[in-house]
Amino acid sequence: MATQDEFSKTAEDIKHLNSTPADNDLLELYGLYKQATVGDCNTDKPGFLDFKGKAKWEAWNKLKGKSTADAMVDYIGKAKSLIEIHGLKA
Repeated sequence: MATQDEFSKTAEDIKHLNSTPADNDLLELYGLYKQATVGDCNTDKPGFLDFKGKAKWEAWNKLKGKSTADAMVDYIGKAKSLIEIHGLKA
């Protein structure tokens, strides 16, 4: 079980990667973070021409029903794998 402190530290660490992960990885992290901190998606789907907003909304909305605790655990796991791949700035 992940703790709030571990989640917060990992969320801070992920901001200091040496290189930018792939868009799909960033969207997955975004969705997991939102699910862990807010819960199920509670906003309207962005308009057709808002490609970035729509992608972020879809990444979050597809996690509907996942508990915040499970999302926290998944977020930490994904973030740690990206930290291992990309490394952290000194």
